[in-house]
Amino acid sequence: MKKLLFSLLIGLIVSLIVAQETEKTFTLDNVIKRNEFRSQGVYGIKSLADGKHYTTLENGDINIYSYKTGKLVKIFVNGSDLTPRNSEEPIKLRNYTFSEDEQKMLIPTETERIYRWSSKSRFYIWDLQAKQLTALSDHGKQRLAHFSPDGSKIAFVRENNLYYKELSSGEEIQITVDGKDRFIINGTTDWVYEEEFGFTKGFFWSPDGSKIAYYSFNESNVVEYEMQLWGELYPEMHRYKYPKAGEDNSLVSIHIYDLEKGLSIPVDIGTEPDQYIPRIKWTKKEGILSIQRMNRLQNRLEILLADTETGMSHVIYAEENKYYIDITDHLIFIDSDHFLITSEADGYNHIYYYDMQGNLVQQLTKGRWDVTDLKGYDPERKLIFFEAAKTSALNKDLLSVSLKGEISMISSKEGSNSASFSKNFDYYINTYTNANTPPYISMNKSNGKEIRVLEDNQALIDKLQEYGYREREFLTITTEDGISLNAWRILPHNFDKNEKYPVLMYVYGGPGSQTVLNSWGGGNLWYQMLAQNGIFCISVDNRGTGARGEEFKKMTYLELGKYETIDQIAAAKYLASLSWIDDGHIGIFGWSYGGFMATLCMTKGADIFDLGVAVAPVTNWKYYDNIYTERFMRTPQENPDGYEDNSPINFTDQMEGKFLLIHGTADDNVHIQNSIDLITALTESNKQFEMQFYPNKNHGIYGGNTRYHLYKRITDFLYKNLLVDSIASASL
Repeated sequence: MKKLLFSLLIGLIVSLIVAQETEKTFTLDNVIKRNEFRSQGVYGIKSLADGKHYTTLENGDINIYSYKTGKLVKIFVNGSDLTPRNSEEPIKLRNYTFSEDEQKMLIPTETERIYRWSSKSRFYIWDLQAKQLTALSDHGKQRLAHFSPDGSKIAFVRENNLYYKELSSGEEIQITVDGKDRFIINGTTDWVYEEEFGFTKGFFWSPDGSKIAYYSFNESNVVEYEMQLWGELYPEMHRYKYPKAGEDNSLVSIHIYDLEKGLSIPVDIGTEPDQYIPRIKWTKKEGILSIQRMNRLQNRLEILLADTETGMSHVIYAEENKYYIDITDHLIFIDSDHFLITSEADGYNHIYYYDMQGNLVQQLTKGRWDVTDLKGYDPERKLIFFEAAKTSALNKDLLSVSLKGEISMISSKEGSNSASFSKNFDYYINTYTNANTPPYISMNKSNGKEIRVLEDNQALIDKLQEYGYREREFLTITTEDGISLNAWRILPHNFDKNEKYPVLMYVYGGPGSQTVLNSWGGGNLWYQMLAQNGIFCISVDNRGTGARGEEFKKMTYLELGKYETIDQIAAAKYLASLSWIDDGHIGIFGWSYGGFMATLCMTKGADIFDLGVAVAPVTNWKYYDNIYTERFMRTPQENPDGYEDNSPINFTDQMEGKFLLIHGTADDNVHIQNSIDLITALTESNKQFEMQFYPNKNHGIYGGNTRYHLYKRITDFLYKNLLVDSIASASL
């Protein structure tokens, strides 16, 4: 009888979904497979040096427009002209960079992805005056090609060595010769610097073009990780260096190459080999390079100034923190005597103004809010433009501050504002969204006045209403411990407080992150679909997340997962107390750090969570890379309890609900080892579960039909175990 009822219920659900499709509802096909609700943007805009004009890539051509009027000035580059010698077809123009004099262009083609940020391409040089297209090099694909300041040379990396090319003669000069795969890297970064410090370009022209400062990594002692790549008769083994928590790092050195002398000198970065150099940057003082140096615990940051003739250096800035210090790109040298930097020294991230001797001139911003990004310094107006969560932790506002600390609000709309300024800061393109508004993109003057609308996505707004879009609502959940947690929710279709609804909580929860933002974020349309089919969807930002000051963010230090899980469990228990929630069908879903959280909630929160979906989860932090992990946890040797007490592998015996585990087998970031060892632990604990592996897919799990397949797998799992079971239990 129960089986018959269950079958009838499944049929009812399917018929409801089919009926809703005819009524224009969100489906896997239109949301995931066909991506029918993609917002329109304004892409590829590059400010020209005069600050009055910008270029855009349109139909294969590069056009110049006026910031002031928005009118087309001229076609700058005709794409049909970009035809290499011995070829009948022009190259495909998808991206480009100008030389500083805007007389030449670098165009990458045939680009191959390496890891998250890294790639290699076949670069071409387009001379706008001569209308001549030439290949940068015929000796293999290049990485990170970049013009010298006068446009006469181009430096690039190939096969772990640094080169530059004299454009007048065509001569290719090799700067380093010791580059070797998995041993020595010059001019770019190793895997862990790329992933955790967020950059790959490891060389920088001096302002006068006479020198190149560059990184060198010796990763000989870093342990290799191996991944099998499937598809051939004998699977290929991919090997790369991956330093896990507590393990050896690359030895990093900084060098300065003198083009005239043809020689490199090492820069003095100290005698401690076990440290990080997360940034180097030329100052505005002739012959002076800045180096940011950080200890392995990442709680002390120093700025060194190095003489480019001798390599000798000295410290001008030092900051220590009882937790850790985040690395950003917020160091700006505004002239030869002063610089700006952000710091959490007073408990919130703010802007500080220093002289080149390291003396604090003034703290420019203050208050119980965080600066989130520096957009740049305008020397004419003597203003710093920046973004901040000033009006709310959920918002992103655009502001300016003078060198005297006078702050002005520029943005006027509540939500998320992101600005891209012209070279002279006279204009900026503002991308505005909120939780229920797709991108509204406008041209603005530097004081915030809107000149014209570039894209309002009104067609998408109208279409969303046709499909029954339901607004995301914000709320605050206060736990029994008195902790206020920000959350968003989407109520089910035809919500009736007299009914009972199953719950899906979406979690990420990692340090400094936010899922609860007053921002479009793609519209969360998959959750809209789930809500239309009767599932209450919610996301809660636990302690450890961002834009609420240092103490809220860093209180998870040494115990990743502990307080985050406590907060997610508390939020779930609050939901269970609501009369219209089916407290027997509460699920949680997360990816990456969110997968770690979902798995931990399914073990330590087994009394409240009935279902979990974990995609690419970390299952023990000793498996993850050392820069990220040790920043928050120190090493496993120093903090063994912190690692083991919050590893879901150690608590699988507590799991009770339905669990779906998903991973890509070629995940270079969170290795599939995490899921394999979790499977072992679940098996030993005699826990049944479901799993889905995707061969040769990385951390993003995409390509071909993969993303649709993945979301169909998750959706079917949720409908069966949350929706159908919920209705069945209510009927029984």
